[in-house]
Amino acid sequence: MLKVVLFDLDGTLVEQEGAAARAVVEWAAQYGIKGPDVAERWAAVSERHYRRYQRRELTFDEQRRARVREFLGLHADDTEIDAIFDGYLWRYEAGWRLFDDAIPAVRRARAAGLRVVIFSNGNTAHQQQKLDRFGLTAEIDRFISSEELPAGKPDPRAFQQALTLIGVEPDQALMVGDSLTNDIDGALAVGMGAVLLARSGQHADVGVRRIASLDELSW
Repeated sequence: MLKVVLFDLDGTLVEQEGAAARAVVEWAAQYGIKGPDVAERWAAVSERHYRRYQRRELTFDEQRRARVREFLGLHADDTEIDAIFDGYLWRYEAGWRLFDDAIPAVRRARAAGLRVVIFSNGNTAHQQQKLDRFGLTAEIDRFISSEELPAGKPDPRAFQQALTLIGVEPDQALMVGDSLTNDIDGALAVGMGAVLLARSGQHADVGVRRIASLDELSW
């Protein structure tokens, strides 16, 4: 019997990919980096180093510095790199927005008697900032950041420890997220249910449950 729904945060409840793209274009131009592929290159660099953080090869701050050094080709000290990253960060944070279907979906789950947990690979403080800004903190039962866990999603240890913290068995939990690898494959690997949120129609050929909007989510 289903007892809890775990929602991913970025890309599922909060739109941040567009915020990152807009922020980096403006920020990078200050350093002479322009062109149609700026956002795509930044996303690739960010993904590579963020995965290193998820594998605990780097700290959260170290992965930020690694992204700046690679993308801008800089070899400055940490203090200077942090100051440079701040120029991107405030632009990025200003661009966050809550998806219109986020809070209604969370409320439907709780109205159905289910606990709601946000399970994110993001930095605890940074993600809590999003939860507070958009009023999600009061709408959920628990927030779990993989920063608290032995590894990040999709590592099975992340899901197993999250289930332990919540106090449910895998077949009593449903994972809802936009990442096929991190959210869906990771959850299915430990015996959880999973629903892929494919807002742009992506992954049409995969054999998993897909929805285009959280409005379609059912239990």
